[in-house]
Amino acid sequence: MTHTVVGLFDSKTEAQAAMRDLAAAGFAKESMDFSNRRFDETTGSAATTNTTTGTGTGVAGFFNSLFGDNSPEARNYTNAASDTEAILTVQTDSDERARQIADIMDRNGAIDVDERNNQYQANYAQSSGSATQNNVATENRTAAAGGTKIPIIEEDLQIGKRAVETGGVRVRSRVIEKPIEESVRLREEHVVVNRHPVNRAVTDADMSNFNEGDIEITERAEQAVISKQARVVEEVEVGKQVSEREQVVSDTVKRTDVEVEEIDTDTGTRRATNSQG
Repeated sequence: MTHTVVGLFDSKTEAQAAMRDLAAAGFAKESMDFSNRRFDETTGSAATTNTTTGTGTGVAGFFNSLFGDNSPEARNYTNAASDTEAILTVQTDSDERARQIADIMDRNGAIDVDERNNQYQANYAQSSGSATQNNVATENRTAAAGGTKIPIIEEDLQIGKRAVETGGVRVRSRVIEKPIEESVRLREEHVVVNRHPVNRAVTDADMSNFNEGDIEITERAEQAVISKQARVVEEVEVGKQVSEREQVVSDTVKRTDVEVEEIDTDTGTRRATNSQG
């Protein structure tokens, strides 16, 4: 996929420096198109080295073909190009190479088209405001034929409110562990075998036990068993308390103060009165 990277320069020297850096970066000169658009005072003619991005309607046609007819991008580039000295276009076949070309152009002074158009719009709005003020002044001068009108302008103080952050509380909960020791009494059984020498006559009970057999006695012992039970021991409640306060706001406002002087042509004295509107 072919990518076209366009750079607008206020100086042809910057554009030529960008071409040298592009060539040093490995871009072929055949992929570059350079147009010098301003009037050349030495030759008395407009120096244009590339007809693809020539002057006049050719520039608009080029950007319309590049971005789409009457697209915002085409209009922005056309407006910005009308006040630049040089246009440099480079063809490449990858996004990565296109970004490399754009970086080289930026380093050599290529203008920001969006920023330039924002400046144009701001200047246009300012000039429109000046034209409106001139129209008002013209109307005032026209009205002077039948009488001069002096507007009395007064500012009103308007007080609003806005919410701002003044602080706060961050509540963080975490689980901690602590060692606990408890004592518990445990019972253990131990088998004890004692042999006692005796010397007596055999009884019938002894004779009944006079045979082979096994006797098992089991030892038992208690072990500590640990279990845990969670209980709620405290609650932390976080909320807001709202209060109101009165604040006195001080500022200044402006108004037009018109001073009327009455001229006495006979005596040459003047009587002044101050009109507060």
